[in-house]
Amino acid sequence: MAQIKARKRKDGSVGYTAVIRIKRHGAIIHQESRTFSRHALAESWGKQREVELEAPGAIERSKMGPTQLRKLIERYIEEFAPVSNWQRTKGADLKRLLREEIADEDALTLTSQRLIMHVRDRRAAGAGPATAGNDLIWIGVVLRTAAAVWEIPVPIHAAREARAACTQLRIISKAKQRTRTPTYEELEALDAYFARQDDTRARIPMRPIMWFALYSTRRESEITRLLWSDNDSDRLTGIVRDAKHPKSKIGNHRNFRYTHQAWEIAKMQPKVMGEERIFPYSATSICTRFTRACHMLGIEDLHFHDLRHEGTTRLFELGLTIPEVAAHTLHDSWAVLKRYTHLVKRGRVLDAPFLSGSAATP
Repeated sequence: MAQIKARKRKDGSVGYTAVIRIKRHGAIIHQESRTFSRHALAESWGKQREVELEAPGAIERSKMGPTQLRKLIERYIEEFAPVSNWQRTKGADLKRLLREEIADEDALTLTSQRLIMHVRDRRAAGAGPATAGNDLIWIGVVLRTAAAVWEIPVPIHAAREARAACTQLRIISKAKQRTRTPTYEELEALDAYFARQDDTRARIPMRPIMWFALYSTRRESEITRLLWSDNDSDRLTGIVRDAKHPKSKIGNHRNFRYTHQAWEIAKMQPKVMGEERIFPYSATSICTRFTRACHMLGIEDLHFHDLRHEGTTRLFELGLTIPEVAAHTLHDSWAVLKRYTHLVKRGRVLDAPFLSGSAATP
């Protein structure tokens, strides 16, 4: 039974501390206490807590520290973000989960039913089926890490069962492939806008970066990692270091072919003393500048990544085969590229005004 100790506080009132000690073979294996303003409350808590600690595994769980899902997510970010080189999307999704009500749940008692309710609420609040599905993916990753790395007995099956049920209920799904590409008029407006910005000595020269992204089909994060020393002027090739890969991104260095236009734009970039990168800028800042420009020009639903789609489309329109296009884009799956092979010739397309003969073949 818990011992109740009365102690006089500084303000003259009396506090009653319930102390629980559990012994095995004469040794104390667990001790905890809590103070109340009334003797009856301290006694009631002591009795209830002793009953709870008699449950199998209760004492072991009490030594684990906080098992709130929020705490596990925070610990996961703190321990693995610095060494895992996550994509920005994963980091943003995990931080957003910290603001959701589901983060307040005790991970030890998390159920598939509670996770399904979370997805239902997210969809009702306007989240798309792929976005809501990502929540279950990242929660599942955190739970598996807690079980495997920290040896916390969390219900890793809950996320798996919730995903299966939500898929069957059709409230989550895989992300749809975007087919959005910029129009002639949109590229013209963006080119003029960035030209004005660059004339004012903007810190990031968005005009050549925009056209380089289109002609090279490189992602923004790849553009900012390209090195002068990796370029081969004879073969017109470069290297994407740590290229995107679902399982092994770090060390996944891959050679790609430049188009003539992308090569010319790269050569135009000034070399910065002590800087190996061709485009020594922040990928996040590039996307932010592009999104802001679209907003200022009234261009809706256009992402920087859509320039990659446009560039891939143009390669096929020039008559390149799937293997030839893949040598430029570095798509791992030719099946992904097949959707570009049936495109109808779109008529006029805008080429970089500052490049002479920019419509030349790759």
